[in-house]
Amino acid sequence: MSDFRGIPVVVSGGKFRTEQGFTAIKNGVKQRADREAPPRGQKPRWLRAPMPSGKVFSEVREVVREHRLATVCEESMCPNIGECWNNGTATLMLMGAVCTRACQFCAVDTGNPRGWLDPDEPAHSARSVQLMRLKYVVLTSVDRDDLPDGGAAHYAACVRAIKALNPETAVEALTPDFAGRHECVETVVDSGLEVFAQNVETVRRLTHPVRDPRAGYEQTLDVLAHAKRYRPDVITKTSLMVGLGETDEEIAETMDDLRAANVDIVTFGQYLRPTVNHLPVERYVTPEQFAQYREWGLARGFMEVVSGPLVRSSYRADRVFEQNNVGLAAADAG
Repeated sequence: MSDFRGIPVVVSGGKFRTEQGFTAIKNGVKQRADREAPPRGQKPRWLRAPMPSGKVFSEVREVVREHRLATVCEESMCPNIGECWNNGTATLMLMGAVCTRACQFCAVDTGNPRGWLDPDEPAHSARSVQLMRLKYVVLTSVDRDDLPDGGAAHYAACVRAIKALNPETAVEALTPDFAGRHECVETVVDSGLEVFAQNVETVRRLTHPVRDPRAGYEQTLDVLAHAKRYRPDVITKTSLMVGLGETDEEIAETMDDLRAANVDIVTFGQYLRPTVNHLPVERYVTPEQFAQYREWGLARGFMEVVSGPLVRSSYRADRVFEQNNVGLAAADAG
């Protein structure tokens, strides 16, 4: 921790104490001497996103602040925060803003919350969905390996509270892997949601070191497959980042594995390095190649494949059932 004019400032990769009293690592990954900042230069033009601003953006931000909600929009430094919040949507992050895992691509703070949960979060989440007048909400969360059930019961309570207050709102849950425990998956799937998601993140070969050692390629496939077996009516979804060193052949193999697990929807987006301590970008994938991934996926039988440089797992999630790449082609043409 450093000071700025006498005010404590937590540097990325540094330790700090949360308001709940436990220690965490800012942005999730400790400072690394073996990772250097990339040379200065502009990213490809297709990766430019407008600065967040506007009346609706400010209103959504006020709702998030008032109800003490953590959003993945902010915590993951998502480039689409301006577009999404100006459309009156936000992806809510449950169970706090400190994750027990330390994936090498993720900017969420890492630590051990030691069982802490906000008992008012289900009610706060439901009320916020109501205030934002959401017809479709994505709920995601940090991993909570410190909890006996990984937070499954709390997650389900949030979904039920949202449904009780907003019965017309569709809910997508982007969950932890719950260490592969099927009973925890069932708890969440039984909560009344429409879409169950768990991100495979990358291809098999790169799962480690990209993901925390407690995560796993096969574990995520098993979680998704079990959710579908248990509740065939629930839509299953996953996401991959590209640009971490994977090959197109490995992406195709991953699609085959996901279809074997009966996953309905897959999304592809460009990995962007959040801090110098995180994994470097190995390549910038072109919009043309993203379009190719979409074609490959649709040919394999996915219900929908959302694919584009700035796509994230929850990006335009409410539009996925239009089956038109959430309108990206039309936007590019305009």
